[in-house]
Parts: sequence; C-alpha cells; structure tokens
Amino acid sequence: MAKEPEKKSIKNYLSNDDIGETVRKELFRLQLECRHVEQKAYDLFLQNLIKGTSHLGLGQEAIAAGFGGAMKEGDYTFCTYRGHNHTLVRGASMTGVLGELMGRQCGLLGGKGGSMHLTSVEHGAMGSYAIIGAHLPIAIGAAWSAQYRKSNQVTVCFFGDGTTNIGAFHEALNMAQVWKLPVIFVCENNLYMEYTPISEVTAVENPAADRAGAYGLESIIVDGNDADEVYRHAKAAMEKAREGEGPSLIEAKTYRHSGHSRADPGDYRPDGELESWLERDPLPMYRSRLLEFGLSEDEVLEMEADVMKRVDEATEIAKSSPPPTEEVMATEVWADGSSTWRN
Repeated sequence: MAKEPEKKSIKNYLSNDDIGETVRKELFRLQLECRHVEQKAYDLFLQNLIKGTSHLGLGQEAIAAGFGGAMKEGDYTFCTYRGHNHTLVRGASMTGVLGELMGRQCGLLGGKGGSMHLTSVEHGAMGSYAIIGAHLPIAIGAAWSAQYRKSNQVTVCFFGDGTTNIGAFHEALNMAQVWKLPVIFVCENNLYMEYTPISEVTAVENPAADRAGAYGLESIIVDGNDADEVYRHAKAAMEKAREGEGPSLIEAKTYRHSGHSRADPGDYRPDGELESWLERDPLPMYRSRLLEFGLSEDEVLEMEADVMKRVDEATEIAKSSPPPTEEVMATEVWADGSSTWRN
C-alpha cells in the first residue's frame, strides 16, 4: 500500500531570523494608521458625523498589521464588521475609509455601505460581513478560484472567537482541508463574543486552536498583540499555502480596548481586566521594540507625527465631501443596477 506523503507543518516555514528594520518600520506605520484612524472615527461619532454604529478594533492592530505586511498584491482579505483595520492595511485610503464611515461620496463605496461593509476590491479587501460566520464559505470560494486558476493567490479570512461556535466555521474548515485550498483562517480571540465571555459558552479553552485537530490542521496560537510574531506566522502560512500544502488555522490572542460597538460601555468586564491588557497595548510595546533595535526617538516621533498629519488631512477631505446624491442611491443595489426586474 502506497505511503501517504508527509504533511508539512507550518513550523517548516517559520523563520526566527530578524525581520529587519524596513519591515518593522512598515509594521509600526500600519499599526499607527489603524489606531489613529479609529480614534478619529470615535471623535467623529461623538460629533454626530458618523451615523448608526460601528465596531472598533482598538487594541487589535497588531493582527491586521502583521498580516497586511505579509500579504502580496492580489491576495484576498475577508473580514467581519470589525474591518476598518483590515481594509486600511491592504492599501485602501484613509479618506476612503473615513468618508465611507461618514456616508460621503469620497467613501470606498460612495458613502452607501458604511462601517460594516467596507470593501475595496482593487486592494484585495473583499468585504466586511455583518453576519457572524457568513464570510467563511465565501472566502474558501475565493481560495478555490485561485487554486483553479493557478494564480498563486492566498485568501486570508479573519473572524472573531464567537464564529467558532457557528456551523459555517466547521463546514469551511472541513472543505478547505479536503480540497487543500490556499486559505488562512485567522481567529481574533478578544475573549468576548459581543457581550458574552467566550469561555462561558465554549467547551474548549482555545475556541479555534483546540478544534483544529478535528480537521487535520495544526493547533497554532500566537500573541495577537505582537506584530512580529503575527507577521512571522502569516509569512509561514502563506508560503505553505502557495506551495499547495493547504490551509492553516491561526488563533491570535488579543483584546479590544473598547466595547463591542460604540453603544457598548463594556461594563460587563471584570474589574482590572482592561487595565491589565492595556499594559500589553501593541503600539507602546512595538514602539519600545523599535528603540531597542536601534531607531532613534526622533525617528519614531517623526513617524508618529507623519501619520497624525495624514489622518487629519484625510479627515478634512472626507468631511468636505458631500453625501451621495439621490441619483446614485439606487445604483449598485441590484445585480443589473436597477429595480426593473422587481416590477
């Protein structure tokens, strides 16, 4: 009986080599942009310039930056309604993101999609999805397309810990492994599924990693607040996928600094929990690392000032952009661009 070929572990692709100053500066820049754009979004919400709700990823920037820095042009990103950061790191403009949040014509979707539906196909950001778990089957469809076309593209699908208790999570992992699809599933485990601690409603300690074995996948847990660790695992998983070795499942431990949404004060969290995680805020941690690796304080301050300046400029441009006109409000709603088929 023929012996099955040995499965390659992601460890075969991991490197402990220093990732270098250029990449580290890029990872820091991406984290800064994510943090300051979302802080600006919060300010705009308080000014009633952002209507409805939105879901911030404050505290989770290292995951988006680590993968954004590792992905290649043409790769696909699928994410949840907490998708501002994942869209920004793929190259979507700050003006486009902030404009979309404010419902302005300069927005990525012309001001018609809002915070929960950010999409920039030209940058490989294939959408933010409001329905828990709904995007995982779509993501593996994109991965199958890349496999079929032999395009060498990799799909990265981000989701929260609560998604691991949704049927689509298990169906997607099973199909991806059976067909050896070039897809990376990334669970951003911030401990809460909306307002409920994931530990109270899940039979295993690590909601994604502890279930990996059921689908023949490795159990991989990373520090989601360490952009270097995320970057190294992202690079390794992508190399594995591009070599035809199939999917990976990575659970990134992290914490959101704000509530589930802008309307949530997060009062259900135990005393001291937020303060404990703030001590491991990914941005100050990474800033200190840059200094340890030889960047000067002046260089770091210059990077921070540059990002703040660009965020302020993008905000003013977005604020000055008008809302979508009545003529365009009904376009791009139906498949044929109109409502005629309904009449």
